[in-house]
Amino acid sequence: MAQHNELGKKGEQLAVDFLLKNKYEIIERNYRFDKAEVDVLALKDNILAVIEVKTRSTIDFGNPQDFVKPKQIKNLVKAVDEYVNENDLDLEVRFDIIAIVKEKKGFSVEHLENAFYHF
Repeated sequence: MAQHNELGKKGEQLAVDFLLKNKYEIIERNYRFDKAEVDVLALKDNILAVIEVKTRSTIDFGNPQDFVKPKQIKNLVKAVDEYVNENDLDLEVRFDIIAIVKEKKGFSVEHLENAFYHF
């Protein structure tokens, strides 16, 4: 597996561990619909948190959260709309980013709630 793929997988697992530690229930991982993949769907306080995980080995080119682009947001919203309808859910939906950066000794994990809005 390519090194960037391994880093991405490690980042997703760190994000899930972080969410579990913060009392989220993981509903789904790597949900795919059309051209989108939702990294993590998690539930807390009757809110469905749609989590996009961005992991970087350095911030030399920008923060991880800066790499979520408008087209990706559009695809995520479409996928989550399908998921909510397909599962007949009546929940508030929130879009979050978990930004992970590799550091000398471990990783930094930042949870950005309401990182973007669906229009």
